[in-house]
Amino acid sequence: MDERQVSDPHVPDPHVPDPHVPGPHVRATHVTAPQVPDRLLIRTALPAEVGAIAGLHVRARSTYYPDGLPPAEFDWREAWRESIERPRGQVLCAVEEGRIVAVASFRVPDGGRADTVKLFQFHVDPDHWRRGIGTALHAACVEQWVADGHRAAVLDVHVDNRRAQDFYARQGWFPDPELPPAEGDHHLDLRYTVRPDTAGETPATP
Repeated sequence: MDERQVSDPHVPDPHVPDPHVPGPHVRATHVTAPQVPDRLLIRTALPAEVGAIAGLHVRARSTYYPDGLPPAEFDWREAWRESIERPRGQVLCAVEEGRIVAVASFRVPDGGRADTVKLFQFHVDPDHWRRGIGTALHAACVEQWVADGHRAAVLDVHVDNRRAQDFYARQGWFPDPELPPAEGDHHLDLRYTVRPDTAGETPATP
């Protein structure tokens, strides 16, 4: 999925706090579910990890462009750094045996409805597909959206990324009725119900 990618190995820096040990402001959840590694850790990503995250991003993104990955239009490493450091944005990562194997980035878009969050990025390292990691990370995202009081989530997915479209459908996403695809669109807009509207409750203002 793309926001609408630089591969650096993750090399620990002895002068930087270990990013795989949650600090006082890092949300962390150990996941133990069927088909998920015993010690999969889902937590907030750190600025020191932008190289590993950008590398994962380009590996995942390269899998769904039939004509090869198009030239990068801007610095994805810096874009990930901005996402991690954005005060009102969140980047969650799934860590297995000290290595980031999946990442998700979401926030309320500027000028958007306060009750609707957008999932801008969601990637699982291709070497770790079909192991339940994406499902576990998605569940962690939904948990956070519920805690933040969101009613709905939206995303856009590349039309050639059938694997991602099938994954999102299994998680309960559906075509956004407010944004039907137009001819020539390269992305499909999907929507997810975090909390159904409650009768008589005052809706959030845009």
